[in-house]
Parts: sequence; C-alpha cells; structure tokens
Amino acid sequence: MEQRKVSLFIASSVDGFIAGPDDNLEFLALVEKEGEDYGYADFMANVDTVVLGRKTYDKVMQMDMPFPYGTRECYVITHKPKPDAGSVRFHTGDPEELIKTLRAKPGKTIFVDGGASVIEQLMKQDLIDDYIVSFIPVVIGGGTKLFGDTGLARKLQLVQTKSFDTGLVQLRYTRPSTT
Repeated sequence: MEQRKVSLFIASSVDGFIAGPDDNLEFLALVEKEGEDYGYADFMANVDTVVLGRKTYDKVMQMDMPFPYGTRECYVITHKPKPDAGSVRFHTGDPEELIKTLRAKPGKTIFVDGGASVIEQLMKQDLIDDYIVSFIPVVIGGGTKLFGDTGLARKLQLVQTKSFDTGLVQLRYTRPSTT
C-alpha cells in the first residue's frame, strides 16, 4: 500500500505572514474574486483528512461560514482534551505519531491547514510532502510567520507555479525524494 501524502495548502503575505497582528486575516480579502478559489476545491476533492492546530480551529469556528471541511475526518492538535464533535477529533498526543498513524491507514491526502506551530512540528519531523503556498500581493509587516523561527533548513523542489490576475502567485513545492 502506498503511503498517503501530507500536504500544506496555505496563504501568506509576500513577507511571509499567515496572519497579521492579533491573528488578523483581513489581508486575504485583497484577492477575493467571484468564482475564483485558487485551486482549493480541486485540492479538497483529493483530501479526506484535515489536521490543524487548536488556534486555527478556534478561528475557523468564529468565522461566519459553514464548517469548511465538511464531514472529512478532522484532527485538532491541542494540549487540552475536549470531547469529539462529529467528525472532529481533538488530539492531545504527539503530532508525529498522529501523522504516522493516519499515513498507515488507506485514504486520500492529509491536509495540514495550519497553524504555524503545527506546521513547525511537522516540518521538524520532515512529514510534509507537498507545500502549496499562495502569496497575497501585500506586505503586512508583522504577525504570525508561515514557518516561524524554526532554525530548520529544508530543500524543496519547485513543481508548479501559477499566477492570477489578482496578483496572487501560487507555488507548489515537494520534498525531494529520499530514494
């Protein structure tokens, strides 16, 4: 059985922030365009499992919109245990072990939807296979860094670039094969 792929699909300011000060996401609206989702629906069509941090989950739950992951299995990495809620599971264990367990099961792509802390933990263990980063044409000057100050060096292989008339540029990288 082939191992499931772990993919990051995220938006960032040009200066590398996924949220502004106070977790502000208003900069994302700069590229909103009727009928344009920047490949998100196609990406999600191949996803059956979502992994995200508790702060990201809380932010999603505060937004005035339907739950964006539908009925997909959703694992929220947290330090505080909470009861499961429908398809949402609150995971207090090691994120590396969770990913290894999920990869061992049959299924589609495992989508990492942030936040920065979860991304950093998975990068430290070299568990992200695909990095799809959409750069919003704005410099916001501060906030939550996409990759934090991990001190990690990772070589990635560029496999696709797309530019859109809104100024958004989407880059897709993969982790170089170790075989």
